[in-house]
Amino acid sequence: MQYGDQSETLDFLRNAPCGSADAGDVRIVQTHISIVVLKGDRAFKLKRAIWLPYADFSTPALRAAACEQEVILNRRTAPTIYLGVRRVTRERGGGLAFDGQGELVDAVVEMRRFDEDTLFSRLAAAGGLDRGLLTALARGVAEFHGQAEIIATDAGAARIAAVLALNEQCTAMEPVLGAPTTRALRAALRSRLEMHRELLDARARAGRIRRCHGDLHLRNLCLVDGRPTLFDCIEFNDSFANIDVLYDLAFLLMDLWQAGLPAEANLVMNRYMDECDETDGLPLLPFFMALRASIRAQVLATQAELSDAPGQPETIAQAQAYLTLALALLEPVSARLLAIGGLSGSGKSTVAAAIAHHIGPAPGARILATDRIRKRLAGVPAETALPPGHYTQESSDQVYATLAGQAALTLAGGYPVIADAVFARAGERQRIERCATDAGLPFHGIWLEAAPDALMERVIARRDDASDAGAEVVRAQLQRHRQPVEWATVPAGGTPAATAAAVASMLGIVEWPAARGDDAPPWSRAPEGWNWLAQDEDGRWFWYAVAPQPGIAGGVWRSPRRAQQFAAQGAPNPRWYESCRQRDTRGEDAVSGGATPA
Repeated sequence: MQYGDQSETLDFLRNAPCGSADAGDVRIVQTHISIVVLKGDRAFKLKRAIWLPYADFSTPALRAAACEQEVILNRRTAPTIYLGVRRVTRERGGGLAFDGQGELVDAVVEMRRFDEDTLFSRLAAAGGLDRGLLTALARGVAEFHGQAEIIATDAGAARIAAVLALNEQCTAMEPVLGAPTTRALRAALRSRLEMHRELLDARARAGRIRRCHGDLHLRNLCLVDGRPTLFDCIEFNDSFANIDVLYDLAFLLMDLWQAGLPAEANLVMNRYMDECDETDGLPLLPFFMALRASIRAQVLATQAELSDAPGQPETIAQAQAYLTLALALLEPVSARLLAIGGLSGSGKSTVAAAIAHHIGPAPGARILATDRIRKRLAGVPAETALPPGHYTQESSDQVYATLAGQAALTLAGGYPVIADAVFARAGERQRIERCATDAGLPFHGIWLEAAPDALMERVIARRDDASDAGAEVVRAQLQRHRQPVEWATVPAGGTPAATAAAVASMLGIVEWPAARGDDAPPWSRAPEGWNWLAQDEDGRWFWYAVAPQPGIAGGVWRSPRRAQQFAAQGAPNPRWYESCRQRDTRGEDAVSGGATPA
């Protein structure tokens, strides 16, 4: 409900003096609860004079209080952006002024503008989210969560139930997105809530509910002085921000996943877990991500229902995509343990990172690497080199024991693991395999084998790496160790992509885009809903869509005209695609048959 006309305040903000000598053009950005006036090097954020079930900005005093809270909370992560609160007052002559002596008319948050090209949403679209940047982001989020105020409560499940109840009050989803799928999603979310009730309450009692960001998606992240910076947190409703830290993280992971960046989502999750061990909460991540996706579907469905603008069909399509994602995230996926061994330089960590998002539920497998465990036990960042004293046999035994313990704990929660270590000794291999046996889960042991010259070349070329192994270490390993006969051997002398594809094939990862090469188009160009990339026999790239289907091994290849069922052994790939489409309508069928040229 709208309370009062704010047009006079907006006119004042358009013309008010700001930080820069030349304000230049004025731009207005509007959301459902705020209006932001961008001018010069300043941004003035005005709360709309509205009342909503979750936000009350109906009076100037309430809006001023919300502005004060917004500045206090956002200065936790972005102190250089949030400059303060400016009161808009009515002066004796009848005009408006900043911070005058007259009656309070409104209030705004004054912010220092930043380069909008550094928004993570734009960086993601431009392919600019590299591993270093995402690692820094994950560490920043982990540090923020570690310092956030603890909310004393034991009602973890009740808080999530309240979120579900609020979402179910939305009347737009059924008419816009269809009653059957909407009801199926809500039932699945309720079922997962009951499944995780005890864990949610246990995490609440353990202090994992904190004053978080609450709206941690790619559009609320930017670079300030080259550092990932969180801004625009939730200030208007405590229940939206006083949440489990993993529910906060899940919005970012879901946003990356939906943006076609699943490997990046997995990387952020793993680097976050390296910083603050939340192993017990890993089984919650698919549920939390699905809940975040369902909320996005709800918001977009509401916008579509209230709009008759030309963009309405696109909004509906976006809402449908989030609904589809939420349902897919809730599909049960079995856990397993993959151990990747090999001498230093064989590419273990590279392969693990490449395939992790294909293993288990989103955001993919937890990667436990001895190189990172060793650094964590020493209390130093992963990129910091350690002296030789940290590489004694006693130290290595402790590292491998920690690896096995963390793997066992993760598997006990039903979450998949990739163990990344040399595994040169038989006892080390037997110990990690027992973790899967004890949990009653499948185990895969893979040994990467590369020529000595290739190993040497790779370790010498390393920069900013968690491994300290150099040429001398490789020489010593070559003299002492032979490849294990009990694990499957994969040649690792080629490109990292080729090695990863070989491992994926061995594991039966049917959707692996093995044909992807350096000339492939970036994932950011994928059309909405097309989630895999392949190459036909003429070398032309195309996108295609695969959606999971209960009861079918593999899923359904979706197209506007038909759905082609396939078994895991007959999964989509260029050859399979060629055999399915009509050769006499090659170009047309490339679109109608479930794929579109890239």
